[in-house]
Amino acid sequence: MEAAKTIAQAFISCRLDYCNSLLYSISDSLIQRLQSVQNAAARLVTGTQRSDHTPVLRQLHWLPVRQRIHIKIACCVFQAMTGQATAYLADDCRLILGPSQTPLLELVSPPPRKSTQFGDRSFSAACRQVWNGLPTCAPRLHF
Repeated sequence: MEAAKTIAQAFISCRLDYCNSLLYSISDSLIQRLQSVQNAAARLVTGTQRSDHTPVLRQLHWLPVRQRIHIKIACCVFQAMTGQATAYLADDCRLILGPSQTPLLELVSPPPRKSTQFGDRSFSAACRQVWNGLPTCAPRLHF
């Protein structure tokens, strides 16, 4: 039974995390559909019923889908800035020193004049929004 739980947990987590940074800024209804899949997987892994009101995701140390997307983008930015990722990820972004000496991410190429749904979801736009949205108390890359 433990092996089945491990396989289910690995399969669901892998599928939810695969290219999930492409899901940045999708509609709440689509996020809710993915969240319901994750909730069902968590109930399957833990053996709880839908009627049980236990914090199953917290028990498994799983982040909700939207937070998983944000953490994946933030990790990609960190890896790109520290030279641990391919160069094309870091080509569009660079760190600048912002107010109160906080490193902020700035786009090298200017954003498109007209905001488009797909342009706002691009990695270069999403990485800036996610990185600059991190709390100032969070560990950041320093110069």
